[in-house]
Amino acid sequence: MPEPYIRTALPDDDEELSALDRATWSSLHAVMPRPQPPYDPFFSERHAPEDTLVAEVDRRIVGYVRLGLAYKLASNAHVRQIQGLAVAEEVRGRGVARALLRAAMEEARRRGARRIRLAVLGHNTPARRLYESEGFAVEGVLPGEFFLDGEYVDDVVMGRPL
Repeated sequence: MPEPYIRTALPDDDEELSALDRATWSSLHAVMPRPQPPYDPFFSERHAPEDTLVAEVDRRIVGYVRLGLAYKLASNAHVRQIQGLAVAEEVRGRGVARALLRAAMEEARRRGARRIRLAVLGHNTPARRLYESEGFAVEGVLPGEFFLDGEYVDDVVMGRPL
């Protein structure tokens, strides 16, 4: 597989990103119920195209990462938060998520951030390993924060300096 091309999302990517989001839905990482028609648009007031990076392989979007402010406070403007990361099943394990994560950290730096953080479900071992390998450390655990598939699942907050 060729290296993924990482770029800022465009408004025209909405439908393809929405389809990818639905295709990658899993209780391993999602706390919301499985999306049902009619589907919401991918972009909204909360998530603009310029806050999303996409990974393309052969001109097809195979992943994305959303980057936002942790809080909308001037005193916290130096912190960015990863607010979603997804990779198409057929390209998992080929470095797409790592490339997106690194691009998100670089974009956060470019925007003046000094720290980056994220939340990951406690049972999402593959994601936690990826984040740890990229320098993220556990900064807090919210025990039993979510009830998913009949089990209580921890929410793990991870972060790192940029």
